[in-house]
Parts: sequence; structure tokens; C-alpha cells
Amino acid sequence: MTGIDERLERVHRLRAKIKEKRDELISVAVRETGFTHQECSIEVDVNLKNLQGFDEMISPFATRQPLCGPEQEVALVLPYNGSAWLNTAIVSIYLVGNRVRVKFASRGSEIASFTESLYQPIFGDAIRFDYADGKTFIEHAIADPQTPAICLFGTDAYAGRYRDSIKAYGKKFVFEGPGKDPFIVLPGGDLEAAVYELAESKYIYAGQTCTAPERVYLHASIHEEFLQIFLELSRSLKLGDPGDPFTEMGPVASPRAIANIKAQLEDAVARGGKIALGGKIEGNLVHPTVVVDATHEMLGMREETFGPVSFVQSFATSEEALQLARDNRYGLRAAVYGDEQEARKVGEKLVGESYCHPVKAMKFGVFGTIAVNQPRSESWQGAFVGKPVGGYGYSGWIWETIDGEFILKQGAKLLSLETSLAD
Repeated sequence: MTGIDERLERVHRLRAKIKEKRDELISVAVRETGFTHQECSIEVDVNLKNLQGFDEMISPFATRQPLCGPEQEVALVLPYNGSAWLNTAIVSIYLVGNRVRVKFASRGSEIASFTESLYQPIFGDAIRFDYADGKTFIEHAIADPQTPAICLFGTDAYAGRYRDSIKAYGKKFVFEGPGKDPFIVLPGGDLEAAVYELAESKYIYAGQTCTAPERVYLHASIHEEFLQIFLELSRSLKLGDPGDPFTEMGPVASPRAIANIKAQLEDAVARGGKIALGGKIEGNLVHPTVVVDATHEMLGMREETFGPVSFVQSFATSEEALQLARDNRYGLRAAVYGDEQEARKVGEKLVGESYCHPVKAMKFGVFGTIAVNQPRSESWQGAFVGKPVGGYGYSGWIWETIDGEFILKQGAKLLSLETSLAD
């Protein structure tokens, strides 16, 4: 593998090619993901910024050795909910000296082909694209002695089925999974800023991001005021054709997600929840939906929704909000808004360690990233570049065998560091 400076130069060439092909990439992404022209435009621009951000990582990367030997490669399985941002994951593994074999989601075959057309002239066989189905790809990677590590973006149920095989073959397995992120609003803060952040982070990509807030906890003293502003913002969204530059929210891509949303709404109503807005589903277009009087008995408060649906619950004290947020099988990200001092206290009690670490068993009740009076656009800035991200519970983990012992690690991580070794 070439040296770090030459690898970085290739990344610069990739960035220039993405910039040159920006409009074409946006068109492909809109067609295949169903995300809006606005969203895909933002994604490309953020990705260009992230690729530039790797310049700042050259010093720490230069002191590391790739996990792969000369003929080996890291297997990378990417999710369907993205296009341009996926380059960040690929490049982060490559820059520390690894060869990479990339598997896009099957429904992203056009994005994969377009991306490969950008990469092949620049990276040659250092980054290869694979079009096998997901099961075949992962099973081959696990059994292949030339693949020491597998990085998978997906669901925890899917990832969990490979535990025994990963252990048997002594592979390293880095998993990035779902979230069921709490959004806590305490009194005493900038209520309008909190409402706008909830709307922005909830409805971008029609809620189809792992860091979209899904459990909304409102202090009783601001519950009604907050809710009314949020409902008004939700009503004002322009829905429709993703290709229309003025459309603000498009359809949900996954038929499975549509089925889950329908089941969650039916369950919520049966358990005493009230649909304050929306509930209308036309094909794959889910109208912005807000469920109030939510409780943790509801499916929508326990399982990932992955759509533009918010479940809202009231609380009376900060301690109650903490208990509610911790009662979660996922632990990716949490947001806290309110009086700065009180919000920081709550955030400090929810955040995990600064970087992933060994745990005896799945750790619940803490989160990999905490944002306090801070929008996701800031708290997630540089994700997978220099900012470790990932979570606890079923939101993500690492399996690896060290000195004959099978280890479980959890917490925020960088794919670059997890696919390389300290020099």
C-alpha cells in the first residue's frame, strides 16, 4: 500500500471528482434513495467538507499500521440511507493503509455503480466494489482468511446473527446500528431553538437516519407551548416529489419501515396515545406525525421508527427525564435542551466514555454522543473523520478476539482507528 501522503493525494482527487460530478451524484441519489434534492445537495456538500477534514487526521494516521496485510482487505457493508456520506466511511478505512472491499445496499446499486466509476480510475484495486447479496458477501468475508475485519452498518438483529461465526473465525467485527434517540426539553432554555432543532433533525431524510430523535420528552411546564410550535412547523413542511428543489420531505424508502410505522401507530392508539397530527400514509409517503400521551409500553417508544413520526411524553422532574431516557435498548445519541446548568447535569449523567472500551455485557442507559443546547449539525460535525461516533446497547459494538479471549467493546469509535494498529 502506498504511503499516507500519496493516499491523501488520491482522496483529494476523489473530492475534486465528486465536486465536478456534484449534480449528477445528486440526481442519482434522488432517484435511488427517494431523498429530496435539498437533502442530497446538503449531503454532498457535507461530504466534501468531511473529505477535506481528513487533512487534519494525517498526523495521527501516520503513526498507525493497517490491520490488513499486503493482500488482505477490510470488508465494509454500507446502509441504504445515504449516498455521498458513504464516502467518508470508505475513505477513513483506506487512509490508514487498508485495502477495502465495499458492499452497497442492494437497493443502492445505481449509487454503487456511479461511486465505483469515480473510484476506479483513482484507487484501482485498493478499493473494490462487490455486488453480491448481503448474506453472501458477509459469509464470504467471515470465512475468508484474507479479510481480518468486517465493518457493518445495519440493524442489530441482522448483525447479531453472525456472533458465533465471528468468534469461530477470530475476526474483528465493527458494527454501527440503530438509534432510539431521546430529545429532552427542560424549562429555562431557548424554547424556539429547541423546537426548530427537533423539526430539522426529525424531518430531514423523512426521519430515516439513525440519529433522528424518536422519543421526545417535554417538561410539563413547557409541554403545551412547545407542542403547539412544533405542530405548526410540522404542518408547514412541503411534501411531494423528491426531485422538486422546493420539496422539503419525501417518502420513506423501506417497505419494512412503512409496515413498522403502521404497526407502531395502531399500537399507540390502542394503548391510549393520541395522534395530534398526521397519521396519514399514502403509499410510501408518511405525513409528519406526532403522537402525544406516549408511554414506554408502546412499540413506538421501544423500537426504531425510521420515519417522520414523533412520540411525545411529559415529565415532571429532571430525574424522571433521566430515568425515561435510560430505559432504552439503544444508546446512540441524546439531545438535551433547557437551562444551561441543568441541561449539562442531565447530559453528563447520560454520556458514556469518550472512546469505545471493553464491557462485560451490553451496556444500557448511556449514549455515545450527547448534545446540550446544540444542534445535530454541530454535535455530529466531523463524524467518522475525527469525531468518534457510535453507541451502547444495541446501537453498536465491536467483537474481536485478543490473546484467545472473545472481547465485546462499546462506545463511540472511529473506523480508521478500529481498522489499524498503533505503531
